[in-house]
Amino acid sequence: MYTRLQIIWRDMVSKMEKFQVVETFVSINGEGKKAGRLAMFIRLKGCNLSCSYCDTKWANEKKAKCELLTAKQITDRILESGVELVTLTGGEPLLDENIQELIGSILMEPVELEIETNGSVPIRPFKERDARLTMTMDYKLPSSHMEEAMCLENMEQLKPWDVVKFVIGSKEDLVRAKEIIDRFSLCQRAIVYFSPVFGKIQPEEIVEYMKEEHLNKVRFQIQIHKVVWDPEQTGV
Repeated sequence: MYTRLQIIWRDMVSKMEKFQVVETFVSINGEGKKAGRLAMFIRLKGCNLSCSYCDTKWANEKKAKCELLTAKQITDRILESGVELVTLTGGEPLLDENIQELIGSILMEPVELEIETNGSVPIRPFKERDARLTMTMDYKLPSSHMEEAMCLENMEQLKPWDVVKFVIGSKEDLVRAKEIIDRFSLCQRAIVYFSPVFGKIQPEEIVEYMKEEHLNKVRFQIQIHKVVWDPEQTGV
């Protein structure tokens, strides 16, 4: 429970800071441990990476259209949706210098909050803030051309309810993913997923590699929303 003073402070701060929101929508969560559940997506503008397979590059461009919304306006929109799971995504949502205010505003309400992050931003300040936060964190593999940006200290901050997602585009990616899993004992720290780059690798190749290497605790997953809707469709 939050005190009246905390709520008043939340509302005062939320009236000052505004966030660049490129879209909000309700859909099913397409990947991770919450896949298949209804979620309210809040997509913030901008990213510090440029992955080869990025499917939201349009949201990362400086000219991308966006709404300027306060934390309270975003939270009110979440409550109006009637959906209990919130996915804060991007771009890279943790880049916003005021993101802690938005997180705090959302967590004052009876909802679950999942943050999708690209693995390049330190997550420690957010994990220390509230144990209820769930991180779905990428590790960028060679085919992304962004592996050098990974923040390896994040591996120490993961909790059993967090997710590490490896997006696989090649056999080289598979080998590198196993190296990272072994190096950091990832399957003992968090939930680990392999997901194919859409149209770049056959799903069975990933499954065969998992069988060959006895990756018993790794989970294979295809992005559900790209099966239900056109892979290029936004807002789903």
